[in-house]
Amino acid sequence: MTTKYTKDHEWVQSTGSDAATVGITVHAQDALGDVVFVDLPEVGRSFAQGEVAGVVESVKAAADVFMPVSGEITEVNEALRADPSLANSDPLAAGWFFKVKL
Repeated sequence: MTTKYTKDHEWVQSTGSDAATVGITVHAQDALGDVVFVDLPEVGRSFAQGEVAGVVESVKAAADVFMPVSGEITEVNEALRADPSLANSDPLAAGWFFKVKL
């Protein structure tokens, strides 16, 4: 699996020939501080690369989550929605935001 990082501090990891998982980087969660809420996109919705696909809110600020690739949302991380602190404690694994069909 190949992981790439964007200038906006999202990561995207290829999980197959036409699928990927998206989250925020360690740097992003460090800058935000304690994450208290995530607004995740609807499953089935399509986004172009660079579009805002969600929002992450912390005690310090709110930040847009940009779509690093064009595609359709196939799954969102319900565990993250229930426990936004996963974005801080494990941003590159358990704290993933959504999965995309490319």
